[in-house]
Amino acid sequence: MKGRLEGSSVILGPDGAALHEQGGFGRMERGGLRLSPEEALYLVHRQKIEVEGRDFDRLLSAFPDRPGLLRSFLVYRDIRERGFAVQPGVGHFRLFRRGERPGTGRSRLLVTVLSERDAVDFQAVMGEVETSDHMRKDHVLAVVDDEGELTYYGVKVTDLPVIAPAPSYPSIGGTLSGWNVILHAPIPQAVTDSWFGTPLDEERLVLSPVEALHLMNGGALTISADGGILSPENYFAGALGSDPGLAEKAAVYTDLRGRGYIPRTGYKFGHHFRVYAGDRSHSSLLVHAVPQGETMSVSVISRSVRLAHSVKKKMLFARVHPSGIRYIEFGRMKL
Repeated sequence: MKGRLEGSSVILGPDGAALHEQGGFGRMERGGLRLSPEEALYLVHRQKIEVEGRDFDRLLSAFPDRPGLLRSFLVYRDIRERGFAVQPGVGHFRLFRRGERPGTGRSRLLVTVLSERDAVDFQAVMGEVETSDHMRKDHVLAVVDDEGELTYYGVKVTDLPVIAPAPSYPSIGGTLSGWNVILHAPIPQAVTDSWFGTPLDEERLVLSPVEALHLMNGGALTISADGGILSPENYFAGALGSDPGLAEKAAVYTDLRGRGYIPRTGYKFGHHFRVYAGDRSHSSLLVHAVPQGETMSVSVISRSVRLAHSVKKKMLFARVHPSGIRYIEFGRMKL
């Protein structure tokens, strides 16, 4: 079966209808079948069609406006060879259930292709996931590494459910040590029951800056410093000098506490928080606060997801935005 290159597509004659009907390839138009570059490359590679004057390599180089075409082809081929019908779109693939194809079924996944060296723009990813949700599809990132190996990640955007009402705390006084805050006995039971702080000894409990800010902003904690009372604003301004990411971390910490979760430091896991959700014997989430406008490399996300999986936790990136905090979950998946 022969075709010709026409702009950014390959056109087969009317006999291409069999490929469309049997395998869901391309789009039927008056006079023939229009194939996307990925579809044409796949069919040439499988020796199902020929393109006038173009072998596989020449066809691959015939689309200079698609520098990532080889990656897209690798993903397209992998999906096809797993037995799925797939329909290329603008910047994504639509993947159908096995046994279904365009025109006879509904696509269930939207797949976006990235390189291991690409940066993830969380704002863009949120938009893509929300678009997928509106279309009632799950969103997938297909990452192609420099050796052509593929890894698939399911991506979800969620507002964490409220699992318990936010507790109230009695008035507490503390003193500064650097930018930590020390509480002295008697320490209210509500504070220790909520897993605030780290005991220094039987008489003292040490709060981290995010814990202190949460209690200060909730009106429960006052801090004595140089004979006076430190305002939350002054405390924050001072602590920010030793932790430039404090604003985002404090916002996420307060949001998690308000939903009934218990966040503790996630330093040993390379992230801001490990989070307990009811079961205090095992933290179920790793959460990393992401400022508005920040990007993160795919390789960093890959390490994070692999680590979270190895310790039986979900990996969430909390995107801090003026309108609220959204949690983006990344998890490895098999098609």
